[in-house]
Amino acid sequence: MKKSVIYGAATLACMSAVAATAGTLDDVKARGKLNCGVTTGVVGFSAPNAEGVWEGFDVDVCRAVAAAVLGDSTAVEFVPTTPKTRFTALSAGEIDMLSRVTTWTLSRDADLKFTFVGVNYYDGQGFMVPQELGVSSAKELDGATVCIQTGTTTELNLADFFRSNNISYEPVPIETVAEAQQQYIAGSCDVFTTDASQLASTRATFENPSDHVILGDIISKEPLGPTVRHGDDEWADVVRWSYNALVAAEELGVTSANIGTLAESGSDNPEINRLLGKEGSMGEMLGLDADWAVRIISAVGNYGESFERNLGSQSAIGLARGLNALWTEGGLQYSPPVR
Repeated sequence: MKKSVIYGAATLACMSAVAATAGTLDDVKARGKLNCGVTTGVVGFSAPNAEGVWEGFDVDVCRAVAAAVLGDSTAVEFVPTTPKTRFTALSAGEIDMLSRVTTWTLSRDADLKFTFVGVNYYDGQGFMVPQELGVSSAKELDGATVCIQTGTTTELNLADFFRSNNISYEPVPIETVAEAQQQYIAGSCDVFTTDASQLASTRATFENPSDHVILGDIISKEPLGPTVRHGDDEWADVVRWSYNALVAAEELGVTSANIGTLAESGSDNPEINRLLGKEGSMGEMLGLDADWAVRIISAVGNYGESFERNLGSQSAIGLARGLNALWTEGGLQYSPPVR
């Protein structure tokens, strides 16, 4: 069994710098497979289905990068990581990128030396309680036992919230969402706190979801996004624009249904033509071929298609787009111009 080691921030930064000098894009091409760090299982974001195939919103980002770089969205080795092991795996070069509900913060950017290439889900920390507890606000949780994942931003957020409201709590440390679910259902904690989207994902797996309430309190900003190591800008650009292609495609009305026609005959819209390699040399600038974005959209659809399939109306979770709607529809999702 492989031994897991937890490193300090300085060591992580050193490992990250060393790993980044290798040239990740060339490594992935030579290996013929993308090593992508995901969760140990958060339904809707990254989890194996009944056939053992990984699927989810974050998984689609991994598959998009593999499609762009390798021409095959299935050429991905999904590496399950916990909040404690995710950063060591990325720093040590065990994975090429991290796509697993990870919050962009100053310390992770500047101290741990990671580059967040975008925000694929704008989230916030919330609370889930049993209906029978009769609680309508997190401010009523004085003295509650709280299941909380260690090694996450939620620990500090929770401490700040309870301290600022002059109430107390007893933490019940857990490492994975599966463990949190077991402890919460068993009654080992009164409350489960994490990102609101993960609470909705967890509740959807319960036998009686309506017996549990996600409170309206949102106590933090949690911009979640794919992450790579500092020092390898070429690779960061590839991952960044693979993600941007998903958002740009939705903005431009390019879907998995019409991508074939548009890729063959082109469009009257110059930006669509640039995205799909009909004009300009966008792929060459990224070290890829002209059809890189065509393969992405063919494999996973655009951002909206991925959202609805994994998290939205077509899923068991049923999340509204909210802040994750396009900027033209009152949300925050926005792609820089493809030019």
